[in-house]
Order: sequence, then structure tokens, then C-alpha cells
Amino acid sequence: MAEILPRILSLRRRIRETIAEIIATKPDIVVTIDSPGFCLRVLRGIAGAGIRRVHYVGPQVWAWRQERVKHYPGLWDELLCLLPFEPEFFAPHGLNPVFVGHPVLESGADAGDAARFRSRHNLPPEAVPVVLMPGSRVTETARLLPVFRQTMALLAADTPGLVPIVAGAAGIADALAAQLADWPTRPILIRDVAERYDAFAAAQAALTKSGTSTLELAMAGVPMAVTYRVNPLSAAIGRRLIKVKHVAMINLLAGHALVPELLQQDSTPEKLGATLRGLLSDPARAATQRAGFAAALASLRAPAGLPSDAAAARILRRG
Repeated sequence: MAEILPRILSLRRRIRETIAEIIATKPDIVVTIDSPGFCLRVLRGIAGAGIRRVHYVGPQVWAWRQERVKHYPGLWDELLCLLPFEPEFFAPHGLNPVFVGHPVLESGADAGDAARFRSRHNLPPEAVPVVLMPGSRVTETARLLPVFRQTMALLAADTPGLVPIVAGAAGIADALAAQLADWPTRPILIRDVAERYDAFAAAQAALTKSGTSTLELAMAGVPMAVTYRVNPLSAAIGRRLIKVKHVAMINLLAGHALVPELLQQDSTPEKLGATLRGLLSDPARAATQRAGFAAALASLRAPAGLPSDAAAARILRRG
């Protein structure tokens, strides 16, 4: 919330421009994708234009501030949901939800090449690669990387061969490189998706922010711990409004705490280090996670075919 406030005026201008362009060009269909703060305002702005509207990715109001759902009727003709439990939440409100499967299943996250990654970075057989995923925005990485740095320093003291691998968004790679320059255990910085999946294949464990990254790591079978920090104001508001028991998507799908979640005050180097140490030293913990990943990910399959095909079929259908 606090991160968005400085950009409100620019966002409002972009919304007005987008609405005007759609109304002027009158397309047969408008497909909006995720980004509810932007897309739902656009959909509201074109509601009377007689254009078919499909929104892809259900707003996660089932997780917090559920009362917002009452404002959605009339915004779209169909809602394409990525998570299997979402239609049950949206249907009673007349929002025409359809589950189409999750695109992470087509991401290739499970097709990385561990040998290629080890060869590219000259990793010896005794190396212990650990993937770190601090987020895709500079505000996220600024909060998490200092904690990750200290966590790796603690873990390196009793984990010979530790190799931190930082996988961030390509758009902030240069900023990440600057933030990583003074790490005592110099990490490998991953700048593209293909190499990220190779790193997953080579990794023995991962520490990641909450979000879709947990599904990618689960696809690759990487045992993980989840952590996140926001500013204190956002955290205080969130605690009052969040309606789900877990923040990690893989845990929501599993229906229990399959992977550890260390949030806010629990996101400390000591606790994170101890959790990673347990995953690296206890094969049973890692095996339990991997077994749970398979069942959770199976629930993301489209009713028929690939998720992309299912979504395209719904968008292109008539009537």
C-alpha cells in the first residue's frame, strides 16, 4: 500500500488513457490480465461500451478484504480462474468464473538442467547450491536481501561448499548486482528465466518470498522455506484483513503448512538459517515436501488440455 501511494497520479492517467483508447477503437473483445488495481478500473470505465470483456486471473479477494467482491458484478462477462478453489468463491456473486488451470504448469520450471548449471559456473561436486528469491520489485529486495545476506553468513559457518544463487526479475538485475556486491559469500546472480530453471534443478534448497515463486520451486522439486517482510503499516493492516491461514500459494493448495512460513518478526537470519539447515541436513524433511508438491500441483491442471489452451478456448468462444 505505502509502496503504491507515490505513483497514484501516474496510474490514474494511464487508466484514463487506456479507457479512451478502447472506446475509440471498439475491439471485439477486451482481455484484461491480473493487476486488479489497474484492470478493474479499466473494465469499469468501458462497462457501457458494448464490448465483450474477459478477465484472466481472479482477484485474490478470497484472501483478504472479501467484501470487495460485491463491487465486481458487471465488470466482466467471464472470469478465468487459475486456482481450483476460486470458482466456488466467485460463483455465488454472479461473476461467471471458470477454472482454466495454472500457467505455471507450462513454465518449464521442472525442465532445468543441473549439470549445465554446475558446468557453467564451475561448481565442484561438493558444492551446496541454495536458491534465494527476494522478489521482483526493488522495494521487496531492499527489505529481504539484507536478511538473506546475514542468513547466508550464518549458514556458511557450518555448511561447507555453500553457494548462494540469487534469482530475481530481469528488470532489476542491475540493482540486485549492486545490492549483492558486499556479500561475504559472493552469490551467483541469475538474470534470465532459462538459467533460473537450471539453478532450480541444481539447488538443494531455496529461500523465497511468498507468491508464484513457490509454485515454480515446487515444480522443480526444490525444498523451500518462505519468508516475507512489508513495512510495519502494511503489516498491521494486513493482519486485520487477511482471511487465509497461509500466505504461500503451495501451502494454500496443500491445505496445510507443507513448507515453513517465516513472516515479519519471524523473518530473521537466525530462524531462516535454522530452517534451511534442517532442509539441507534432513533428507526426510525434503522428501516430505516433494511428496506434497506433487499432490498440490496436480490440482492446478486444466479440466482438459493445457491451461493456455483452456484459457484461449474460453476467450474465443462465441455466446
